Amino acid sequence: MPKGYKKENGYATSSTLGGKGYVEIAEVMNDEGFKMNHSTARNVFVNALIKVADEIADLYQLELTDKDLKRLAINPDFQDSVRGFLSELEIERPE
Repeated sequence: MPKGYKKENGYATSSTLGGKGYVEIAEVMNDEGFKMNHSTARNVFVNALIKVADEIADLYQLELTDKDLKRLAINPDFQDSVRGFLSELEIERPE
């Protein structure tokens, strides 16, 4: 991206949402034996959010293009909404 470029809705990273940043995620994955760098961590994160966005679009019977789904997935407000929803779930987390 060009220097000084800012997305329409700003930027979100997993660290700004209360989690680990992409570099930290990549380090954890490397420690677990999976070769990964920060760019790959971001791509995996965004691709997962695209799948979530696609399921939500289907739920509401919306016809979104791949470009629209990616735009939605990288939107910080959407990411924060997904984080909020997931934080409300009662799930057993491994230690």
